[in-house]
Amino acid sequence: MSKKHPIISVTGSSGAGTSTVKGTFDQIFRREGINAVSIEGDAFHRYDRAAMKAELTKRTEAGDDTFSHFSYDANELEKLEDVFRTYGETGGGETRHYVHDDEEAEKFGVAPGNFTEWGSFADGSDLLFYEGLHGAVKNDDVDLAKFADLKIGVVPVINLEWIQKIHRDKAQRGYTTEAVTDTILRRMHAYVHCICPQFIETDVNFQRVPVVDTSDPFIARWIPTADESLVVIRFKDPRGIDFPYLTSMIGGSWMSRANSIVIPGGKMDLAMQLIFTPMVHRLVSESKRV
Repeated sequence: MSKKHPIISVTGSSGAGTSTVKGTFDQIFRREGINAVSIEGDAFHRYDRAAMKAELTKRTEAGDDTFSHFSYDANELEKLEDVFRTYGETGGGETRHYVHDDEEAEKFGVAPGNFTEWGSFADGSDLLFYEGLHGAVKNDDVDLAKFADLKIGVVPVINLEWIQKIHRDKAQRGYTTEAVTDTILRRMHAYVHCICPQFIETDVNFQRVPVVDTSDPFIARWIPTADESLVVIRFKDPRGIDFPYLTSMIGGSWMSRANSIVIPGGKMDLAMQLIFTPMVHRLVSESKRV
């Protein structure tokens, strides 16, 4: 952690909804006049699309059916840790962008499935914001969790997570249901061993729970809407959290445990605004005092 150069890390698996959380934080940063540097977990993949495909083939032929983007060794986690450390110490660092599609290719001038060049952060930022798969990893080789001042987990119940991923990958990336299903199966080992352990480290977790039938996510015709969901918000340390204020401001909410509040799904953005705006202010105010 760094009082002078704070880091916010949002972590969750593919299809979990971390991009939505990033959108909420972008609103907070704009409204409050906070200059944030944003980096994406995809920028720290070890392989571009062609190289990843070749590595998957190599691993499969060697009998390894568990290698995926979720795996530690498919990512430059040492590089990401160095970026976190450097930013905390100096306010500087570097990142790049992974180009997913033709629209991004036109924007960045790089073919889909490839990375842009590494580039340095602009000077004078108030904080660093990370969104991706591995923002709170703590294992024998790296400890990203200790460098982040605020860690947020986004964890839909798993059937909902799969539905969201299937619909996103089919609509935005042209994949078939069968192809996405194969990816989900391949990722399960790393999901259990690399993704889930991060949610022990996070300060706040958001878990969306549908209240409609999601028994077979692979045939679901649509994603359950926010109004068809509840969101469980769990605080690692509930001290200092004004639960009476939150439940009074968020209609239809209640406390399910001493450290957890349940809200209607459609109030998730409001809840994030209420919870994180003062936290962001506190981080930035402390950094300026230092």
